Amino acid sequence: MTLFERLDEYAGSGAQAMHMPGHKRNTAAFPWLAGLAERDITEIHGFDNLNDPEGLFARLEERMAALWGADVSIPLVNGSTVGILASVLACLEGGGELLMARDSHKSVYNAAVLSRAGTRYLTPRLHPVFGFPLSVTPEEVEAALDAAPGVKLVCVTSPTYQGVISDIASIAAVCHRRGVPLLVDEAHGAHLGFGGFPGSAVAQGADLVVQSLHKTLPSLTQTAVLHIRRGLVDPGPVRRCTAMLQSSSPSYLLSASIDACVDFLEREGQEAAHRWLEALLAARRELSGLERLSLWDGGDGVFRYDPSKLLVGGPGLWLERKLRDTYRIEPEYALLRHVLAMTGMGDTRESLGRLTRALRELDRQAPEAPEAPLPAAAPAYVLPLGQALASPGRAVPADRAAGRVSGEFVWSYPPGIPLLVPGQRITGETLAQLSLSPNLHSTYNGAPNSIFCVDLPGKIV
Repeated sequence: MTLFERLDEYAGSGAQAMHMPGHKRNTAAFPWLAGLAERDITEIHGFDNLNDPEGLFARLEERMAALWGADVSIPLVNGSTVGILASVLACLEGGGELLMARDSHKSVYNAAVLSRAGTRYLTPRLHPVFGFPLSVTPEEVEAALDAAPGVKLVCVTSPTYQGVISDIASIAAVCHRRGVPLLVDEAHGAHLGFGGFPGSAVAQGADLVVQSLHKTLPSLTQTAVLHIRRGLVDPGPVRRCTAMLQSSSPSYLLSASIDACVDFLEREGQEAAHRWLEALLAARRELSGLERLSLWDGGDGVFRYDPSKLLVGGPGLWLERKLRDTYRIEPEYALLRHVLAMTGMGDTRESLGRLTRALRELDRQAPEAPEAPLPAAAPAYVLPLGQALASPGRAVPADRAAGRVSGEFVWSYPPGIPLLVPGQRITGETLAQLSLSPNLHSTYNGAPNSIFCVDLPGKIV
């Protein structure tokens, strides 16, 4: 019996709720909660506790570990972010540095700030046209570890938002020869290893792997899992950190979604993933003859790529608008020179066919993609991350910020990768990238069109 089925059974039992939540399953009074409130409970007798599992959640953890091949798997209802935070805090609570890929999600940067760890960066090469980072190589990791003996944790993202996969098995081997655990942000790859998709980082030897179930699998938004491989990582501190960071009132609806997703994967995950992959390959064949547009399929600088990410080169913002307004298709995100259609296990030949037909029609009328500056491949870091955040500074108009040192994060969401990091020297190339990036967010709510810059001693500001 899944948790959803147990919740359904309990909802029909006639039990009176003299406990949280406050809606009391009274959908007559609150009709907008119909279908949800009946199954929405708190930690009551017989339903276990997500943060202190003994019964059904303990069994869920065992099933997840068996399904993905981990030693320990912890379900998360605060998204992959909480898994990243817990992993970094647990591994660095005794001190040491974090070696992280520069294209890491903002949650990794936030984890570095919370842990007060020193940070060193891996800076992968950029795609020469689209500008997104390519694979992190084992050689880059080895050179960085040789230069930084104080590193206690390595973190890379694979697959990336665009579907770039790194050679995790070789990177893990490099890390393990030095006794350093490897954390892989596999938020976009919970489907890997199923139905012919490339293998998961769990099977490739990573010590900590964080996956967002909701991004590609049939589970509700905010559901995720943290997998642990014993040896270099003690699961105890990691579990303590997840319990500290997750809500003390975790949602049973989200938990039930995880349970039902795992149940589905156990029964027919391989077959469902195979059907999805076959539909994807058919869609890719349909798009192989594009003329003005192009479908990216990996290439130089990419160890492997995830075929579930349909990245179309062309006038990205124009394509996004046309897909939305003319075809009622909402892509994941767009930049000047490409648009990303993110697929999932719920996609079918029919849904993908609708997209391919739209793109083939747009291919005949697409204008040239605009020129776009590529971000600097090797930015200079003047101050450590934590010191830059703690330093006094002021808001400086963006057009006067070149040459100064950033005191804040600035990122585009999606994909949530900081374009500007505290402690980084601001260059003209960085400002050009910011000016052309949609959906910008920052950690400082100052004057508009400004950047919070650090006041460096001895500098006139």
